[in-house]
Amino acid sequence: MKLNAIIVEDEETSREILRNYLVKYCPNIVLKGEAANVDEALVLIRKNDLDVVFLDVEMPYGNAFDLLDKVGDRQFETIFVTAYNHYAMDALNAHASYYLLKPISIDKLIEAVDYVNEIKEKENNLQNSILKPLQTQVVGKITIPLQNGFEVLQMEDILYCQADDNYTQIHLKVGKRLVSKTLKYFEDSLSENGFARVHKSYLVNVNEITEYKKGKGGSVVLSSGKEIMVSPSRKKDLLAYFG
Repeated sequence: MKLNAIIVEDEETSREILRNYLVKYCPNIVLKGEAANVDEALVLIRKNDLDVVFLDVEMPYGNAFDLLDKVGDRQFETIFVTAYNHYAMDALNAHASYYLLKPISIDKLIEAVDYVNEIKEKENNLQNSILKPLQTQVVGKITIPLQNGFEVLQMEDILYCQADDNYTQIHLKVGKRLVSKTLKYFEDSLSENGFARVHKSYLVNVNEITEYKKGKGGSVVLSSGKEIMVSPSRKKDLLAYFG
């Protein structure tokens, strides 16, 4: 698919090299503009519907992380292109899709673009559509402890599980239960039965997802109408459920 992109880089020579590489080796990239600083980049980001931003770290009057803070929630992916490897952890914390070191390896550049392309294709296929997970039917039961025994729940009746300190709230199609088990316990018990951890506080039944909304991590809407934010670090794992 075509990916709308901009280059944010203060050095003209570096912009030219990256531009030429993209034109020659990544024909699915559609360049919408180039920026030499944070202010110019903000204008381009607000003007265009972007899929990916190629982003240098150090720029005049601010850096890449200042730019991302000003943008806030974003729908585009970021590929960092820098001469410095000590920003890798900061880039990871900023949910970068890829981290490329200068001088740019053509193979690594193609790999980074392919990675973003895969993510965006899955997002576009899911956005505002009824989802059909690969696992079309969740079968099985799970028991939850009670003071005088246990209760048996049908897994297909569970919409989502929500962390509540050392407890977990199990939200059902009808009613909910508070269980003295951690969310990690239920993740381990349900992950092979069509449940995905989409956030540190949420485990959802993928068969109950009816809509996906794009964003930095995006969000899912369940059959009940409940909307749950997806952590950027967990987005790829969620999308993997749908092909």
